[in-house]
Amino acid sequence: MDVHALGWLALAAIIFTMITIDIVGHVRTPHEPTLKEAAGWTIGYIAMAVVFGGIVWAIWGGTYGQEYFAGYITEKALSIDNLFVFVIMIAAFRVPRRYQQEVLLAGIIISLVLRFAFIMAGAALIENFSWIFYLFGAWLLWTALSQAREGVEEPDAHQEEEYRPTGFVRLVAKVVPMTDGFVGGRLIHRHAGRTMITPMLLCVIAIGTADVMFAVDSIPAIYSLTSEPYLVFAANAFSLLGLRQLYFLIDGLLDRLIFLHYGLAAILGFIGFKLVNHALHTNEVPFINGGEPWEVIPEPDIGVSLGFIVVVILITVSASVLVSRRRARREGLEAAEAALEPATARDAAVTAQSGA
Repeated sequence: MDVHALGWLALAAIIFTMITIDIVGHVRTPHEPTLKEAAGWTIGYIAMAVVFGGIVWAIWGGTYGQEYFAGYITEKALSIDNLFVFVIMIAAFRVPRRYQQEVLLAGIIISLVLRFAFIMAGAALIENFSWIFYLFGAWLLWTALSQAREGVEEPDAHQEEEYRPTGFVRLVAKVVPMTDGFVGGRLIHRHAGRTMITPMLLCVIAIGTADVMFAVDSIPAIYSLTSEPYLVFAANAFSLLGLRQLYFLIDGLLDRLIFLHYGLAAILGFIGFKLVNHALHTNEVPFINGGEPWEVIPEPDIGVSLGFIVVVILITVSASVLVSRRRARREGLEAAEAALEPATARDAAVTAQSGA
């Protein structure tokens, strides 16, 4: 795939424009987004990612177009899992609801910078060391097992509006001068000639650097679908930049995606197997098959990979929604029956007394 410098500049301009719109249109005026606002912007970001994929398809062909869409869908699915951690972290820092947009956007910008470094490093490793696919594949297979074992986590649904220092914040406060609580949406506050950081800055850094852990999984995953750094970065950028809106859209719905971890386990397991199989097809490791390629198992093409990922996500989401509804209906009936029991007992007692 031959990407002209103008292609990179155009992608950078799109990302910069999206970040600017977020800062000027949303974060600069702190507020809690409505469900309608979050849904509209989420659809808008997904539409931009799809349009970009159409441009890739038109300019570089269907193969690269499918690689981009497979990478984007995979990264989007993995980013939803990231939201579980973001919810827990924001709740732990007790960030006021109206300032959470600022925290998320700043953390995402840090994530973009770190991921770009990971992507460039991954490209260099792949170009110079073909055996790296064995390590990537093994890591993803282990991650898939971990996802399957992890099951469903239920993040704190609500966070207190009043800030109370966590253990981590108190530890940092002993080393770095820090304000007692949030000072509006400021990251740094100067008072009485003294410069102090705020808990907001700590939360931004925590979210941004936590993405390093996620990148260790997602970067090898997408490199199994495309070896083009341009497509890898584009898919990561579009999936990350839509996280802020997606957070407010499904904040209260994350606990309903009860089979998400199993769906991700299936996707990561498939990709891990795909990476190991590709490594065998290009094998140069002396102690594996005498350093010769092993091509017994055919490599699935990008169309098969894309189809598998889409089907798994559809099954995971559909099953989660159906089972969650059944559980909610059952819990509602149990609550109604529990509420009726005291009244039934009271009526029975009144009847007994009347008969006496």
